[in-house]
Amino acid sequence: MGKRNGMKGFVIGVAVTASAAMSVSAYADSIQKQIAVTYDNIMVKLDGQETALKDATGATVEPFIYNGTVYLPARAISEAVGLNVSYDQTTKTVSLTSGGEAAGEDGKTGTPPEGTPPTGTPPEGTGSGTEAAVDASTLGSATYSLNGSTAAKTLEAISATDADASAVRVTDGGVLTLTGVTLSKTGDTSSEDNSNFYGLNAALVATAGSTVTLNDSTITTAADGANAVFATGAGSTINVSGVTINTTADSSRGLDATYTGTVNATDVNITTSGTHSASIATDRGNGTVNVTGGTMNTSGTDSPGIYSTGAIYVSGANLTASGSEAAVVEGKNSITLTNTYLSGAAKSGVMLYQSFSGDAEVGTSTFNMSGGSLTAYAGPLFYATNTDAVINLEEAGLAVRSGILLNAAADQWGNTGANGANVTLNAKSQVLNGDVTADALSTVALALTNGTSLNGAVNSANTAKSASLILDGSSSWNVTADSYLSTFVTSNTTFSNITDNGHTIYYDATASANSWLDGQTIYLSGGGMLTPAS
Repeated sequence: MGKRNGMKGFVIGVAVTASAAMSVSAYADSIQKQIAVTYDNIMVKLDGQETALKDATGATVEPFIYNGTVYLPARAISEAVGLNVSYDQTTKTVSLTSGGEAAGEDGKTGTPPEGTPPTGTPPEGTGSGTEAAVDASTLGSATYSLNGSTAAKTLEAISATDADASAVRVTDGGVLTLTGVTLSKTGDTSSEDNSNFYGLNAALVATAGSTVTLNDSTITTAADGANAVFATGAGSTINVSGVTINTTADSSRGLDATYTGTVNATDVNITTSGTHSASIATDRGNGTVNVTGGTMNTSGTDSPGIYSTGAIYVSGANLTASGSEAAVVEGKNSITLTNTYLSGAAKSGVMLYQSFSGDAEVGTSTFNMSGGSLTAYAGPLFYATNTDAVINLEEAGLAVRSGILLNAAADQWGNTGANGANVTLNAKSQVLNGDVTADALSTVALALTNGTSLNGAVNSANTAKSASLILDGSSSWNVTADSYLSTFVTSNTTFSNITDNGHTIYYDATASANSWLDGQTIYLSGGGMLTPAS
């Protein structure tokens, strides 16, 4: 699953130190051209001339810095020095040949799973995450296959032990009902990308418009890249009810949907212990997962309870991630929770971001929560970077040990200087505890309605690109430190809904939205004041 630091393709790595701006050079053997990379702004020069690197479609490809190494796209660099690049999809082989020999496909091979450091190039362009899927039925094998017909199995044990083999695969519009079965899977995948995107090596996979109904059954996988339930391709649907799932190796998710596939789950209990193994996930192509009830526990590093590059809806479930965030949304995708209880023990409660790995369309990341609870044992409750994000909360119980409700800031993803976050938090009938922070590349906007209370400071370090707060007449703010607001609007003009605790609230007197304050300094009841920022 192309997540976190995920990059796709193949690379040339140029090692540099991160302590100073410098230029370094990489040379291709026997080719008399020089490639220079200026580290401070990642300018690429070919024989001294600034060069824009292009992929096979003509889209610009940006270099990427990770852990002191500049990663360059192998196709673009090879062609720049006079080589042709071809890719054999069948053998997964990249060939570099001298000029005049035929070039092949562009060699995009996907991204590593969530949390994995980059092993390839940045995407050619920003990537839409909706590239056409391969025919998953041609990948690997299966112990039991159903192609385009209808069948049912009851009280059977079906296992797969070979690499790249599924226990059950249904394709070509097949319809299969499984009741009281036991599915087991060992034998590692040969390609994490193909496992992440197309269900290679999964215990149960539905492809090409097929439907599987799985009731009162058990799935166990103990192999890398062995997802338990995987629906991929338009019209592919898996319905599971009363199922227990246990996966123990890496890149082995509980429920997963890709390329507009759908998984519907009721009262499913999931346990995963490997890295990059979310209990509920979607990947490329905007898959959909609907979950009602059940208990999900993940313990692996970078294995959130929920990972969305599509649309995930969860109601009445309990999720615990003891080695990762509670939930992650990448790009123009969403998670919607109703009366669901989830917690994350590492990094943050909910992360919203864009990796530019090509797995998720660029756009607004959305997190919706009504009822239930969200707990972050480390980091901010909400963390956003390199994306636009909207957080909608209503009557949810929120708890965060760090005292940071929301942090919007640039991180390792995106283009330096343009990779902050723009976050809108809408809270209705909600208790909010913790500070709101942002860096100079990021904006935060809070709209509090229907009796919402905020207990914390907003932009207390005065670092945000902008920070705004809207309070309706029924909502309140308990100010715990001096705060700096680009925009402040409240319908309570007596300011009785503000408990200032002696702190100062600074506002931008030049902003038109603040014209109602008329540039005044207003002394508040607790000894603090609302005053223009100097």
